[in-house]
Amino acid sequence: MNDPIASVPTSSGDQNNSNISEAVIRIAGNSQDGIQSIGGFLARLAGRSEQEVMTFMTIPSTISGGPSIFQVRIGTGEVLSAGDEADILLAFYQHSYEGHIGSLKPNGIVLYDADHVEPNDAWASKYHHVGIPISNLTIEAIGGTARDKGKNIYSLGLICRVFNLDSEKIKRLITEKFHGKNPAITETALNAFNAGYHYELGNLIETFAFIESTSRETAQVVMTGNEALTYGLIAAGVRFGAGYPITPWSDIMELLRRELPKYGGSFIQCEDEIASISMALGASYAGRVAVTGSSGPGISLKTEALGWGIMAEIPLVVVDVQRGGPSTGMPTNVEQSDLNIACFGGHGDAPRVVLAPANVEDCFYTAMEAVKIARQYSTPVILLTDQSIATRIEAFDEPNLKELCQDISPDLSPVDDHKPYALDNDSGVSRHVAPGTPIRSGKYPIVTGLEHDEGGHPTGSPKLHQQMTSKRRRKLQTLAKELPTPQIYGGGEGDVLLVGWGSTQGPLHEAVEKARKRGDAWSSLHIKHINPLPENLQEAFNGFNHILVVEMNDEGLYGFGQLAAILRARFCDPRIKGINKSDGLTYKVKEIQQRVQEKLGQNT
Repeated sequence: MNDPIASVPTSSGDQNNSNISEAVIRIAGNSQDGIQSIGGFLARLAGRSEQEVMTFMTIPSTISGGPSIFQVRIGTGEVLSAGDEADILLAFYQHSYEGHIGSLKPNGIVLYDADHVEPNDAWASKYHHVGIPISNLTIEAIGGTARDKGKNIYSLGLICRVFNLDSEKIKRLITEKFHGKNPAITETALNAFNAGYHYELGNLIETFAFIESTSRETAQVVMTGNEALTYGLIAAGVRFGAGYPITPWSDIMELLRRELPKYGGSFIQCEDEIASISMALGASYAGRVAVTGSSGPGISLKTEALGWGIMAEIPLVVVDVQRGGPSTGMPTNVEQSDLNIACFGGHGDAPRVVLAPANVEDCFYTAMEAVKIARQYSTPVILLTDQSIATRIEAFDEPNLKELCQDISPDLSPVDDHKPYALDNDSGVSRHVAPGTPIRSGKYPIVTGLEHDEGGHPTGSPKLHQQMTSKRRRKLQTLAKELPTPQIYGGGEGDVLLVGWGSTQGPLHEAVEKARKRGDAWSSLHIKHINPLPENLQEAFNGFNHILVVEMNDEGLYGFGQLAAILRARFCDPRIKGINKSDGLTYKVKEIQQRVQEKLGQNT
């Protein structure tokens, strides 16, 4: 990746700006300061300016709020992670300054609210300090009563001036944000932005301008992972959902509740998690794949009904937006510790499909794939995302919705006879007809959580139980044969293969790029289809001396994370080892590099 704040000044209008290819901006304050709004405006501006963008944020889990950050990485070229170090830090308070100045690159810029921050002389030589009385200037611009709600927009104006961002586009974004509210709110916000943008910086701070990006063939959209996943479900034809609020799933729930009625659908907030999955199963049985979702604690509650869905072979999509656990855990922090419950949670032999999208764009397409697999194989599909990918913002090419959108309305055409659990096919796949479909034989099947015969009627036959258990397993084996082998990022042979899943993809790719630039033969492979695993993975592993599975979960009793343990059980390969952490934070690129070197050192 390019070093952003290291470039030659160039004239732009009446200012001297340094041309840069990318920048990492960290905003630190309290959650109630609206710092997420600043980051969101910057990210959406980047998307409308044909730039790449990725964000990262931390928010407190308490209702009263507390310290929070929002980091934005904007680049003219490819952006793979939210950035290890910031080029500029905007600090609202003393705790923001002291807690995050260490995140700056050497010679980075700390822009602080001089009304609340007293700079430390010890850091004066390492970082460029710029103090501006943001709180008081906001009062002057919009009045005292709106100070606390206006300094974020005032600061947005300052940042836009520092980076010479398109102020007219930002103002349009602000207007769109407050559309439908009291016009005075929009006017106040625009006044705050203009005051910050036109603040006379003088020689206080160097200003920058992004290198112009090349024009794209298609328009970009900018959204969070939760938003992309939601619209993917809708595009795939889902028209019913049921759920119960829990962080960080609730955003999906609220968006489905708002959007589904536009397409003739509905979303129901139920009294608890058990009712939610049960209602979704009923809707799916009625002939159209439905969705439910939660985070770890709610998934635990859903497992009994999930087992019913597996026994009855009902298509269903279950979204699990992972967070730190167990129990209530860390509701606003990231973790990848729900893999075991997603793959194995529940009693009995209960095979289900588990998919994990790798980035915000992939959330959209993986949601569509989840619906397709659920329908094709009559099985629950767990869509395993996490807090990081759920809340971060990225820009990606706008999907071609005219080609992608599906109508999965049930076909009620009469059939001669119907056995949903027929045993006379090698694939093991069941087929349900929607209730109300005329069956000319007059033999109508039933659906139950009891073991059953081919028509769904309960049975205690040992032979049938063995056959039906085998059939439910066999259809996932059929699916595995159709899954694509994951592509290797980097060379197909080398010393180290970094294996990941979920939101770790970007940092792993960037770690590989940096390693290859210094001459190390590293590659990476990202697994989206986790249960069942794609075939031919072993062939990909064969080209490497070390296979290191990088996960955000604990190393467990025997030194392996959850995916690493699954891979070791599958392939019995001692080269597979784990790199794990459970601090509630995403991986930094330098952290991956350091942990790999430590792991390699243990093997010498």
